[in-house]
Amino acid sequence: MDNNIHNKQHAPRYIIAGGGTGGHIFPAVAIADALKQQQPNCDILFVGASGRMEMEKVPQAGYEIVGLEVVGLQRSLTIKNLIFPFKLLKSLFQAFRVVRQFKPNACIGVGGYASGPVLFIAALLRINIFIQEQNSYPGITNKILSKLAQKIFVAYDNLSAFFNPSKIILTGNPVRKDITATLPSKEEALNHFHLNKNKKTILVIGGSLGARTINEAIELNIDLFSTNNIQVLWQTGKAYYDAIIERTKNKNTTDIKIHQFIKEMNYAYAAADIIISRAGALSISELCIIGKPAIFIPSPNVSEDHQTKNAMALVQKDAALLVKDSEAKEMLGVVLLNILKDENKQKTLAANIRSLAKTNAANEIANNIIQYGK
Repeated sequence: MDNNIHNKQHAPRYIIAGGGTGGHIFPAVAIADALKQQQPNCDILFVGASGRMEMEKVPQAGYEIVGLEVVGLQRSLTIKNLIFPFKLLKSLFQAFRVVRQFKPNACIGVGGYASGPVLFIAALLRINIFIQEQNSYPGITNKILSKLAQKIFVAYDNLSAFFNPSKIILTGNPVRKDITATLPSKEEALNHFHLNKNKKTILVIGGSLGARTINEAIELNIDLFSTNNIQVLWQTGKAYYDAIIERTKNKNTTDIKIHQFIKEMNYAYAAADIIISRAGALSISELCIIGKPAIFIPSPNVSEDHQTKNAMALVQKDAALLVKDSEAKEMLGVVLLNILKDENKQKTLAANIRSLAKTNAANEIANNIIQYGK
């Protein structure tokens, strides 16, 4: 590990800790990019969990990363929980070595397994720590760490119930650069995906890994789409793609473009009239910037049911619709047809979700971290 960590005494140094999903990794990289933009000579080290997707995605973004052997505490009774204390202890020792060796000016935690040990050790070593909380309902690790943090950057305006209000800075979630830039024109986007400009376009995204319930609900409604002149741009996720292609090969899928993963999300967003999505924090932040009518189907398989809480923060402001995961197969088609027939409701949802957009989050976070260190 000594060879992997460059200790540049003359330059500001930052550790960004966390990962596990795209929802943690994209904001982390956006913060790193903003720090580099403001301090081109700064040295940034990522710390993630060994074997998780950040170990691949962060180097692709051009940054160095080291992995800790850290695991999460399982919510159900399982043998894995017996080894959790030993893994935690080991990850704390590993975090201690990394932090002491790299000597950062500050550590930023973005959530995910590695965030806890690194920020805890940094705080013990009297290094400034900052938390970037993406969700409207924080997890237990961030609630504990918040007592040690200098500032907490949040995306929702109702978190003073969980954190010290004097530490909270409402910045929004950092998102990918191609989302905050000007989107392609709708015509350009439709051509890109070989879609028909005379039909309404539904974009279906279940997160980077896909979503079983959303996929099942879309599959059940294939006939409804064709009879109502609707075309669908559908990201299934890698795990579901082959089976969906096999099952739908004898159906009328002329107007359904099925993709395992859509890399050009800026084109997908530009093509869409209505978006069906999980309610991860990053997805919501992107959709606020995109400013189009959205139907959220929150995942029930996340800690503290935070996706439902994320979506409800928008529903309460008449900025999105929500369909429960357990009701998606029966209700999604009905809700979709209703919204397609109601142009005024579409305009209201679009205007309200756009009013919640925060496009400068990464720069604001970087600026606060830099100012705090002066």
